[in-house]
Amino acid sequence: MRNEFIFFSAIVLLGIGLCAWLMHPILWLSLVLLPVLAIGFYDFFQKKDTIRRNYPIVGRFRKVAEMLRPKIRQYFIESDIDGRPFNRLDREIIYARAEKGRDTTPFGTQKDVYQEGYEWMSHSIAAKDAHDLVHDPRVTIGNHQCNQPYEASLLNVSAMSFGSLSSRAVLALNGGAKIGNFAHNTGEGGLSPYHLKPQGDVIWQIGTGYFGCRAKDGNFDPELFKENATEPSVKMIELKLSQGAKPGHGGILPAKKNTLEISKIRNVEQGTAVLSPPYHKAFNTPVGLLKFLQQMRTLSGGKPVGFKLCIGHKAEFISICKAMIKTEIYPDFISVDGGEGGTGAAPIEFSDSVGMPFRSAMAFVYDTLVGFDLKKHIKLNASGKIATGFDVYRAIALGADICSSARAMMLALGCIQALECNSNSCPTGIATQDKELVRGLVVSDKEQKVANYHGDTIESFIELLAAGGLERPEDITRRNLYRRVSVHESRRFDDFYPYTKQGDLLERPYPKEYQRYMDEAAALQF
Repeated sequence: MRNEFIFFSAIVLLGIGLCAWLMHPILWLSLVLLPVLAIGFYDFFQKKDTIRRNYPIVGRFRKVAEMLRPKIRQYFIESDIDGRPFNRLDREIIYARAEKGRDTTPFGTQKDVYQEGYEWMSHSIAAKDAHDLVHDPRVTIGNHQCNQPYEASLLNVSAMSFGSLSSRAVLALNGGAKIGNFAHNTGEGGLSPYHLKPQGDVIWQIGTGYFGCRAKDGNFDPELFKENATEPSVKMIELKLSQGAKPGHGGILPAKKNTLEISKIRNVEQGTAVLSPPYHKAFNTPVGLLKFLQQMRTLSGGKPVGFKLCIGHKAEFISICKAMIKTEIYPDFISVDGGEGGTGAAPIEFSDSVGMPFRSAMAFVYDTLVGFDLKKHIKLNASGKIATGFDVYRAIALGADICSSARAMMLALGCIQALECNSNSCPTGIATQDKELVRGLVVSDKEQKVANYHGDTIESFIELLAAGGLERPEDITRRNLYRRVSVHESRRFDDFYPYTKQGDLLERPYPKEYQRYMDEAAALQF
């Protein structure tokens, strides 16, 4: 679109210059009308578009309107709280924190606090002084089977691949992670030089395509994995079982984004759409999954290993927990994604209608681990639309130990929610491989903005913690949060998500809500 516009502009300017030189009105008129007539004749006789065939020239304005509709709606029509996926209020607070601007709001909330679904935290009359609390709380990831535990920030960069994102976007994210002392997840697209150059902490994600540790036949290559996993910047290894944007589908890299450089990193053919399998070839049972995780932990030199998933069949996650009991192999962490997630290309049916939403998923995973008495071995990473300090607070209340954010980090980079992530035409140079667009992203500026956003969001979380009369993140429980269910009624989160007692799932009778899933689950099959 941009090249066509430049070409069209050059033709128009040439015509204007020629007319001005000749000063001939007939020539001026012909230069305008002849191209229009040519377009009209083409529209009339072409056979691919009925609207343009029936309404030559005029029918083209429909395409223009369709192209401009999301922009017009975002900037002129939607309210500050109605936008999707992120409303204007959330986007503005991210922009403000990234730029170290004013992140306060005047004249009260714009939200309808009596609307069903409104949520809030309970503050305390005996509030703490935020200045007295730890301002950069860390969480140790790594159980007794891990030799190199990692001290993680409460907020990190969630999985986004080089390929889906541009080289400069990856450099800026990792540079921001280096400045702010938090971790950057590579996404399943492989460990690229852009993840390593700034020397920020890296969580290397391995997907079903095994990019970065992929043999020529598409299977897992242990030696190549070991070579990359022992990189000093790689602090944790995450095996992706599924993701919120397209659970059960596998990753998608459009052909337009598959450059020569990316094809070499992923060991695939250049210029082709890269569709990762929807399942792993390295294992096919819960026990096999845990043995594969143990293999990766050994090959990496004892670094923390875990897996990421969007909850589908509850019985399948319970099967993994039964396998942990059977094998006594425990992942160091589990990343829980929600069905509402997603930063890149995804089939609309999968994005809209597949996978358990994040809040229900996090509560279920936490309660299930507690029921099997496994939570003591495993930390939980929340990866479901985290943008503000309150989002972090709510995720921890549901059971998370740390959080990761993808889209909010993209907004901190300068994303304008143009919704062109899957077209290779991202105007901000973030989700594209178009060199002319990528050129506009200045790494030194954006990496600092990513670090700013992270730091201010953690600070806002600490202030909320203090306002609740709490001293540590682990003090937050579901009792600290409320949700409105009608104009006249609200309930605490522990009413919606009642806690499971420790060890309740180790022997019968099981809690009623788990009975059918416990009967369906088995350690030796999904």
